[in-house]
Amino acid sequence: MNIDQALHRVRTGRQGPEVGAFFDFDGTIVHGFSGLHFFRDRLLAGKVTAAELASTMVNGLRGTDSEADFERFVAVAFKAWRGHTEEELYEIGQRLFMSTIAGHLYPEAWQLIGAHQNAGHTVVIASSASRYQIQAAADALGVEHVLFTPLEVVDGVLTGRVDGKSLWRSGKFAATRAFMEEHGIDGAHSYTYSNGGEDAEFLAATGNPTPTNPDGTLERFAREHEWPILRFRPRGTPGVKEVVRTAAAYGGIVGSVSTGLGLGLINRSHKVALDSITNIMPDVSLALAGVDVRVRGEANAWEHRPAVFIFNHQSQLDPMILAKVLRHGFTGVAKKEMANDPLFGPLLRFVGATFVDRGNTERAVEALAPVVDTLRQGTSVIIAPEGTRSLTPQIGRFKKGAFRIAMEARVPIVPVVIRNAGEMLWKHSTLLRSGTVDVAVLDPIDVSGWHSELDVRIAEVEDLYRKTLTDWPRT
Repeated sequence: MNIDQALHRVRTGRQGPEVGAFFDFDGTIVHGFSGLHFFRDRLLAGKVTAAELASTMVNGLRGTDSEADFERFVAVAFKAWRGHTEEELYEIGQRLFMSTIAGHLYPEAWQLIGAHQNAGHTVVIASSASRYQIQAAADALGVEHVLFTPLEVVDGVLTGRVDGKSLWRSGKFAATRAFMEEHGIDGAHSYTYSNGGEDAEFLAATGNPTPTNPDGTLERFAREHEWPILRFRPRGTPGVKEVVRTAAAYGGIVGSVSTGLGLGLINRSHKVALDSITNIMPDVSLALAGVDVRVRGEANAWEHRPAVFIFNHQSQLDPMILAKVLRHGFTGVAKKEMANDPLFGPLLRFVGATFVDRGNTERAVEALAPVVDTLRQGTSVIIAPEGTRSLTPQIGRFKKGAFRIAMEARVPIVPVVIRNAGEMLWKHSTLLRSGTVDVAVLDPIDVSGWHSELDVRIAEVEDLYRKTLTDWPRT
């Protein structure tokens, strides 16, 4: 089963909250083991004792073939959290999610979770990890229900002990069954997703067991029981190939800019230089990075100019993708910090980008005023209405600036929806991955009559992005 088939199964299956969708966390929603990030954080901070390090290594060598092995493992792991408050651990979990774990989120898992949510299903993350490791991801994904290994807390402070049974193997199965009974979940029409052989019983708790990125044990079990197997693209640490491709891509930017400037000097034309750069640079740089751009609705990028092109911002790669789609005749709006970027700052200034201070609303509004004149003179503008790159493919709240500019300049808004750019280069990454980025240029939106109920209209555009990402256009 591939991701499109898995999504189709959800969309065409039974709808409503009596259908559950239970997702394991480590290896299923995120690549790898989230506990390692917590351990490494403590190790780098010098908070791991020699005894704890030795115990962790011994338990790692022994493995976790039995429930007794796993209980011994978590006893050592969670003992280190003794004396910490719950607030401290939630803060650590949020920080690690933002700095690292979000980059290991499988985009396919996000799509699946979104499909289940759109079907009205009751979505649950069920994991042997603690809540502190899961909660930040659950919040980002909009998942309300989390089943986790409970830790003992006295007066808001952890004792370092597990409070009952961990949610591993039979513990996870029992917790899942109890949740289904409590919430009236129809198991026969529900779904379970997990990657580990220890979760065979958990997977069998529903009528749609789906081994996801299965290990060897689970893969053999799945084939014996004719369960569909779902695999996601790995999200691990980039290798030498990614380093080489990234260096080549940045070299392509420098070479393209130099070529464009040379052509501009020869022709004594700023416009020739600008159009040459925006035409040559994205093709060369993206090709060297191994990134292909697949566009739907390309005609909408040309038929209504000038326009305010808005896009969902996931990656530093987004401006390059937009340049490939729009080709020429545009400028952009960027945060003021980008003006001092050694590579992109001079380029953005050359193309006439407007820099805004996102921390000062009054100054941001003043800075955007000349953009209206730019549009009236025939040059289109690209703006990310979310204001900043998101950690996940989720759509954030749209700000009003882009829409007010379009209203004042009397030009349409053209939504550009980008899918998978974060997979190629996520917010905190410096290395590019090869792959395909999908772009959908949607029909232009006439905003001339938007003087009333502006918040409602903008919310409708946000929803349009969510629907497009959930059910990608086929033509």
